[in-house]
Amino acid sequence: MRIIYLGTPEFAVPTLKALIKEPGFEVVAVVCQPDRPSGRGNKVQAPPVKVVALENGTPVLQPIKLAKEKDIVEAMRALKPDVIVMVAFGQILKKPVLEMAPLGVINLHGSLLPSLRGAAPINWAIINGHEKAGNTTMCTDVGVDTGAMLLKNEVPIELHTDAVELARLLSESGADLMVETLKKLEAGAIEPVPQDDSQASYAPLLDRSLSNIDWSQEPLKIHNLVRGLVPWPGTVSQFRDEPLKIIKTAPVDSASPEQAGLLIKAGKRILVACGKEGKGRLQLITVQPRNKPKMQAADWANGIRLESGEKLSKVTD
Repeated sequence: MRIIYLGTPEFAVPTLKALIKEPGFEVVAVVCQPDRPSGRGNKVQAPPVKVVALENGTPVLQPIKLAKEKDIVEAMRALKPDVIVMVAFGQILKKPVLEMAPLGVINLHGSLLPSLRGAAPINWAIINGHEKAGNTTMCTDVGVDTGAMLLKNEVPIELHTDAVELARLLSESGADLMVETLKKLEAGAIEPVPQDDSQASYAPLLDRSLSNIDWSQEPLKIHNLVRGLVPWPGTVSQFRDEPLKIIKTAPVDSASPEQAGLLIKAGKRILVACGKEGKGRLQLITVQPRNKPKMQAADWANGIRLESGEKLSKVTD
């Protein structure tokens, strides 16, 4: 089976490696986003998928916008793919690519469709408090994650699983699911199932407007927000007129009412009163003050000499 692979970030790496390794599969080209500045120093870096492709001698194409670059589309067509596989490519496909391969474009989406269509399903599964996540392989059409479904698998979301860890779990299990899907497609042993649009929900792009913690919310809701927004855009609160990034938390038992946002020393633990009545408690585990590295919350509290009655609040402009 001749495969053109469309993908860009780390999430797309396990599937590419699995396809390269699988007997009977030939990845004839990888199409990914252009190299871009990243990390400290803003140095130009190749996408993770490109690095893997070059290590394996696979040709790489990097359109700025595939829909507008006819030369790259024609280069893809000349490779005569049997199927196009797409995992976190980051661009919308148009008809010339969708209809290029006999088996179509098969996408790996990190949710149990039709739940959480869109750009950030892994993050929103955690933010929304779901107890399980999963992958769906699907036939790509002109809509956004609306195509007929092929296979699914599930991954449990534990209480302390954050978005980085869940992405890793889904990317690894998704690689196996894609290999299984392609084998069954080639054998004619799989029947696409249309999605029920009435059951659809959406996972929009993340932005910084989500980051500001409201301590009048219940502890579990805040905890889900904190771990769902890792690593970006992260969550933040205000302390002594300075922003404090909240990196890691843990829900603990409720207690007597206090003002929401109140910081409480409980032995070596730093707790925050949460909820409308302030009965909830959330433990701060890791925080990051402005212009300082991440640190344990207990070390932060000792360093700033936390005083009784001090509290966290929403960041104000």
